[in-house]
Amino acid sequence: MTDTQSAAATSGQDWASLAGRLATVLKLSAPPVAISFLEGQPAPVARFAGGLAEPNEHGRTGAVSAGCVFWMKSVDQTFATIAEDHANCSVGSYTHGLLSLEAAATRDDIAAVLASGWVSLEAFKALPKVSGNPETIVYGPLADAQGEPDVVLVRLSPLGMMLLRDAFPNMSIEGKPQCHIVAIAKEQGVAVASVGCALSRARTGMKAEEGTAAIPGDRLAEIVATLEGTADLDWSMARYAAADAKRFG
Repeated sequence: MTDTQSAAATSGQDWASLAGRLATVLKLSAPPVAISFLEGQPAPVARFAGGLAEPNEHGRTGAVSAGCVFWMKSVDQTFATIAEDHANCSVGSYTHGLLSLEAAATRDDIAAVLASGWVSLEAFKALPKVSGNPETIVYGPLADAQGEPDVVLVRLSPLGMMLLRDAFPNMSIEGKPQCHIVAIAKEQGVAVASVGCALSRARTGMKAEEGTAAIPGDRLAEIVATLEGTADLDWSMARYAAADAKRFG
């Protein structure tokens, strides 16, 4: 039994309830997504429905343009993915443990971002990545989770970002690329947020007013409870400020 299977069997959490509380406290416009990395076991659900795209001139292809697109497609359905489904984006394939640094460095999309100066070689090499060798990554609505996910991914507004940062003042807010926050949450066991990146926003169609945050699944109940306490304080201060502002017409 893998670590993921063991956690799923023993967590005993009401994931639907936690999903609802998380959506309420952060005022999410999209449901939270559960992400699980599976090693050495068959996927518990069907593979993502959709064939691979026509390869580009370098042979790069995948089921979607980048792994972050699966965040959008899994808000209302659960599915499994394998490495080739993610393969059109070599950055995401690397951060999700599906591609080695050496192999990623040979890909044309990595060459493009390095040649443009958008990311330096040193920054790329320093990116966090999921450990191990996941054979399958399962995505789906947190409310439908059958066991403990490795990571919970949310798309949130600046208001939600404020609440999360108030609850966890030392939380890192990352920049490009956006996908590495999944690796940080899984490997370091901390909540982490991102302002997004140009590549991910273009590929996913994320709204301009949205950012993202990743939460370790095994800490979700604790983090939701902390957020709820912080939100009570924030709304108390907001009510005070609103009442005070009435003096100014």
